[in-house]
Amino acid sequence: MNRLEATIAVFPDETRALIDRLLARDHDGVSDLGRTLLLVHPEVRPSAVVLFHGLSASPAQFARFAAELYDHGHNVLVPRLPHHGHRNRLSTALERLTADELRLTAKQSVELASRLGERVTVAGFSLGGLLTTWIAQHDSVHRAVAIAPFLGVAMVPNRWMPPLAELLLRLPNRFQWWDPVARERQLPEHGYPRYATHALAHAYRLARDVLDEATAHAPRTTDFVFVTNAREAAVNNRAVFRIVEQLRAHHSTNVRHVELTGLPLSHDVIEPLRHPNLADRVFPQLLSIIEGE
Repeated sequence: MNRLEATIAVFPDETRALIDRLLARDHDGVSDLGRTLLLVHPEVRPSAVVLFHGLSASPAQFARFAAELYDHGHNVLVPRLPHHGHRNRLSTALERLTADELRLTAKQSVELASRLGERVTVAGFSLGGLLTTWIAQHDSVHRAVAIAPFLGVAMVPNRWMPPLAELLLRLPNRFQWWDPVARERQLPEHGYPRYATHALAHAYRLARDVLDEATAHAPRTTDFVFVTNAREAAVNNRAVFRIVEQLRAHHSTNVRHVELTGLPLSHDVIEPLRHPNLADRVFPQLLSIIEGE
């Protein structure tokens, strides 16, 4: 029996069954670095935190931050999103990603976290920030922290995104390099160096639903925080400003926006293997937000 097995053995059968179901998704094709991370104390804690990684990344993106949360006494879950984290970094599995799969993973993760902590906080980056936003609209978690959420693409007006997404889905799927120069040499090794155009389109379908729901009703979460980089390079900050206004229009006093300033032009403020100095500067702020300080 390894350390994790010994730790979760103290939990009720129902909780262990949920853990087994989630870990069983990590098949043999998933790399050691790409697998779901579960950092738990041998008991239900006052707080459990779910962290959702970004598109083409893996749970290892949040490994350092998850360890910090664990050291602060939280039980922490970092689920592997569907079709991510494969040992073959040029895997084409990402072309099969759908919005329904993302919603299901989000629901199952919150369900497990609710058995690991007396209250649940959900946080996510980019695509994970989009999932966090969806959860905040549908589940009364204690706190939701959407970090640079993917609600649109920078420099592309949001009104163009629905027809663009549908066009991408009608066209054959294409894989594009995140870095056309580094190509397959792009680091870190636990993420894919390419993204699938169909995966991007399905993510925007979910974003479109999230934006529409924001006009219809207030979020269900107790405390909803959007975190953006003032010098964002990839996602559409204007869409974040818009959804904050829409949610506040429902007299939601629990919706906040925190803008990170003094950072360079960048999107990935989470991955310490790519930008260690950014992580050193951003992690204390995120920790403070997640812990409600």
